[in-house]
Amino acid sequence: MKAKAIVRATAFGLVTAFALTACGGGDDSDDNPLTGSSGDSGGGKSIVVGSANFPENQLLAEIYAQALEDKGLKVTRKFDIGAREVYYDQVVKGGIGVFPEYNGALLSVAVDKKSTATSTEEINAELKAKLPKSVEILDSAAAEDKDSVTVTSETAAKHNLKTLADLKPVAKDMTIGAGSEFKTRTQGGVGLKTVYGVEFGKFQPLDAGAQSTLLKLLKDNKVQAANLYTTDPAIVEDKLVVLEDPKNLFSSQNVTPLVYKAAVDDKAKAALNALSAKLTTEDLLEMMKKLVNDKEDASDVAKEWLTNAGLAG
Repeated sequence: MKAKAIVRATAFGLVTAFALTACGGGDDSDDNPLTGSSGDSGGGKSIVVGSANFPENQLLAEIYAQALEDKGLKVTRKFDIGAREVYYDQVVKGGIGVFPEYNGALLSVAVDKKSTATSTEEINAELKAKLPKSVEILDSAAAEDKDSVTVTSETAAKHNLKTLADLKPVAKDMTIGAGSEFKTRTQGGVGLKTVYGVEFGKFQPLDAGAQSTLLKLLKDNKVQAANLYTTDPAIVEDKLVVLEDPKNLFSSQNVTPLVYKAAVDDKAKAALNALSAKLTTEDLLEMMKKLVNDKEDASDVAKEWLTNAGLAG
């Protein structure tokens, strides 16, 4: 993803600097996926579960953490770390043991920027072949959260916009708002130009945690297009238009655990795979509504889903 909907609201507080410091130093070793000294997850050590700096990913990390804890495993939470360009190396080096990833974005952003894989099966096959030996992906969930270029219904009607290709003649007079990394990603500004010939006149960068600000800018027509995630509740509530992507610029973005091999034993892997087998896009959207709209606590939302899915006692 989505990394690879998401509303990256301020519900979780922007403490990126602290999270980065905690993930990279302190009492935890960058070379050790477990809190404290070396060992395995079954030996009483703590599995470090990390997250990116937006609410949906933090929610998924909390679900992962609780699922592991329900199996009697110790967990240390290191949430709100930053974008993939920051946290990926932490996983590869073992500073983080478990991370909720979006498989398509993981492949195209961190593993193989030239990959043309688009389906879940193609993407996962390439990841299994190309990931560093220290890490692996576990089973992907059906739940998917894709990048999109989204406009208001008024903008769509004014320019007759239905697909990304329709932007080509008008984008030069428009501003797109997105996380700063979107501008240089293949599944972002670079891909829009090469795949669809679309170049926006202006780019408005925002921090990944400022999704509420991005939505306000879009609705106030301060930006005319926005990089939103497809599980963002605002898309339905505000009748926004997600432009279709017939050339599959934005690949499949299934929620997929990325793990540092030495950090997880068979019990941990089984817990995460069981979770992936249950998680759907509809579940994710419903949980995001509770998190963002109803202001429910992420730990409560995670616990409720796990209980209803039969994954927690």
